[in-house]
Amino acid sequence: MPSVVQFTAPYQVDLVSTQPQELQPGHVRVATWYSGISAGTELTAYRGSNTYLNGAWDTEARIFRPGPPTFAYPVVGWGYSEVGKVVEVADDVTTPQVGDVVYGIWGHRSDAVVAADRLVGRVLPPDVDPRRGAFARVGAIALNAILAGDLRLGDKVAIFGQGVIGLLATRLSVLSGSEVLAIDVLPSRLEHAKEFGASTTVVATPKVDTGEAVREAFHGPADVALEVSGNDMALHHAVRSVGADGLVVASGYYQGGAPNLRLGEEFHHNRVRIVASQISGTPVILGTRWDPQRLVSVFMGQVAAGRVDVESLVTDVVDAADVGEVFERLDEGDPRILQVLLRFEGAPA
Repeated sequence: MPSVVQFTAPYQVDLVSTQPQELQPGHVRVATWYSGISAGTELTAYRGSNTYLNGAWDTEARIFRPGPPTFAYPVVGWGYSEVGKVVEVADDVTTPQVGDVVYGIWGHRSDAVVAADRLVGRVLPPDVDPRRGAFARVGAIALNAILAGDLRLGDKVAIFGQGVIGLLATRLSVLSGSEVLAIDVLPSRLEHAKEFGASTTVVATPKVDTGEAVREAFHGPADVALEVSGNDMALHHAVRSVGADGLVVASGYYQGGAPNLRLGEEFHHNRVRIVASQISGTPVILGTRWDPQRLVSVFMGQVAAGRVDVESLVTDVVDAADVGEVFERLDEGDPRILQVLLRFEGAPA
């Protein structure tokens, strides 16, 4: 029987059996090898704090309204960083083919039926580590934040948060020609940021005014600040780190409001611009030239060219059956974890 990851209730997640999906015309069946856990987003499902679990999203008006929540427990099949092997194709499908290793979004499940057109351009060469494919989505999220920041050669950029997306944003910012200052609470992650090209790092502690620290390190304000941790205090310090008419890109997923963000101080007096970066769309100023698919292809092109080392971000590869233990560690803030990959039966050793 196929299996799927299920959030049964707050703080309860398991691998459960499920019925196989029927192969439809225009689709292929993929046997999942690896599925990457997005710690920020998926912890909100684990903890029960996700906005969709607590409010009703009106898809037409694009606003949350009172009423029954959009999602309710059990939440099945979350996940957006999957890699697997095509094992069956519908009669009308010519590509991908049986045996191809593909990456995409189909959730933490061992067996998935996926529209073939969603896998166009997402076939990995035979000699490539398949785990690379698990970074397509998070890499696109990081690149989207870079585009929202409108980075230019020589810009001074402060990046708050050096988890997987923050580290990828650091590397992509360096590739864009920016000077990067990386901020995180964990020194180990800051060491990784240096390896990815950050010129300066700041350890964030309750005693450190990181907004001031950025200004001291740059001998002036940052041109752009990227906030990718989802911590509203970090967002507040990001606002303080930029100068007049500075730009702050809020790429984190903020839960329960932002009580630590103060808008009557630097935000007001420096005319700071805060823009949200969210993977469902690219910056409007780029028009139709960019879309989420291009984000993925450009990022994976950088990986293929050896400019972005995603393999170094994988700290844990665990059997999918042990998903509960992994989320316990993530919830406790295990400092040793960067990217966790769930491994399904049949994945290469």
